[in-house]
Amino acid sequence: MKGLEFVLLAIGAVIGAYSRYRIVESPITLGNMPVNVLIVNVLGSFILGLFSVISLAFNLDPKYTLFVTVGFCGSFTTMSSFELETVNLVDSHRLGLAALDMAANVGLSFIAVIGGRLLGTAVMERIFW
Repeated sequence: MKGLEFVLLAIGAVIGAYSRYRIVESPITLGNMPVNVLIVNVLGSFILGLFSVISLAFNLDPKYTLFVTVGFCGSFTTMSSFELETVNLVDSHRLGLAALDMAANVGLSFIAVIGGRLLGTAVMERIFW
């Protein structure tokens, strides 16, 4: 890894980590289910899907992919926090909420990647065709 790539990776990671911290610092719930981590994971997945199309359309240098995908999205989204939150729900015998949390994080994040890619493709087609 070259110096500039490392710097871009580090800057993306700091921005992603700070953004995640700001979103999860104050609890947001939907009924009894905490949704802060869900919001982060779905938003990060959407950004990742959108950027995957934009980076291909503009043939971006891989160092920008490092910045956005590995740096920002890698530190913004949070699989470990999602798992801990789900285990805490299981520990407190809220199995239905734990199952809903798992389904929502995985399912909605998957849909968000597809949505980001669809939006990116639509925008790129509008710009270039």
